[in-house]
Amino acid sequence: MKDGRRVYLDNATTTRVDSRVIEEMVRFLEKDFAVPSSIFSHKDGLIAKEAVEKVRKLICKNLNVKEGEIIFTSGGTEGNNMVLKGLLNKIKGKHVITTGIEHLSVLNVIKFLEREGVRVSYIPVDSYGFVDLDKLKTLITKDTALVSVQYVNQEVGTVQNLKKIGKIVKEKGVLFHTDAAIGFPYFDIDVEEMGLDFVTISAHKFYGPKGVGAIYVRDLSLLSPIFHGGYNEFNLRPGTENVPGIVGLGKALEIFNKNENQKVKELKYYLLKKIKEEIEDIRVNSPVDKSHPGILNITFYFIEGESIVLRMDMEGVSLITGSACFSKSLEASHVLLSMGLTHEIAHGSIRFSLSKYNTREEIDYTVEALKETVRFLRKLSPLKREE
Repeated sequence: MKDGRRVYLDNATTTRVDSRVIEEMVRFLEKDFAVPSSIFSHKDGLIAKEAVEKVRKLICKNLNVKEGEIIFTSGGTEGNNMVLKGLLNKIKGKHVITTGIEHLSVLNVIKFLEREGVRVSYIPVDSYGFVDLDKLKTLITKDTALVSVQYVNQEVGTVQNLKKIGKIVKEKGVLFHTDAAIGFPYFDIDVEEMGLDFVTISAHKFYGPKGVGAIYVRDLSLLSPIFHGGYNEFNLRPGTENVPGIVGLGKALEIFNKNENQKVKELKYYLLKKIKEEIEDIRVNSPVDKSHPGILNITFYFIEGESIVLRMDMEGVSLITGSACFSKSLEASHVLLSMGLTHEIAHGSIRFSLSKYNTREEIDYTVEALKETVRFLRKLSPLKREE
């Protein structure tokens, strides 16, 4: 922007921390800075312990947890590793089912499990990322130990019907995990109603701090620790607890206002309407009405997504493309390819992800800059030149 401001539209990667969260965290950085494991030594440790347990109870309430425990982690990636690798002793030689559109912190762990002797099947998804429920039924066998399906997709925002998936999975007596890092708490999770045994959440996706998350585990005896050290977090996650981060997660969850989802969704619809009015030759890759309120993925034909991102960055707008930024390579997005889209569509894709802090003024500026960017790049494109 000419005045030096920037428009941040990469909120599915991380969100701005709410000032109320920061205020809550500061107390546990400056004043009540002891750790819960000091509970047996002094009162300061008890203060920290009580703060951590308060957040644990809050998460339980939000997940409708009647049995099991909440274990604090450093975020979604560690949480997914703790669940999937922690189950290895129980599932080695058995069968695991997932999708091809999962976050890499699931897919790359699944590849590790395959090398360790776990058999893997992938549920097909349609052109908007929804899993094929009928195919899931046929994939589950007597040897299936686990089904892992994300709640909300990180690139196109597709929201899976966990209740229906969970019903299928639990009728077969199979364990069920969801990576809810993008979905929680934007969408409700009821572990009882959905039949969930494991849930992964991450604070920095909903205006909380980076470096902290949690997993819900219905039966602790199913998991083996993937780290070894002390006795923290039910002997499954050793190391000093990140009390300021945990408190920040709790505050972000406490103040999360689902009514703000509607404001973000309306802004997303406004963005889509403006793009459709101003720019031709696009494909909307997100299932707009059944997706995360702030995620919109669009392909701009005849040009590369990386080029759009770089030029928009010079205009002061932060965006991301699936073809490079999710894989750190020039490979096309694994999500869009798994949805059956072509390499051309995948390479020209851009993810816009909005938050409660974005404004209509920012959207107007973004579309104006985007229109000029697309026009300029298409003039240079060997695939199509403007008349």
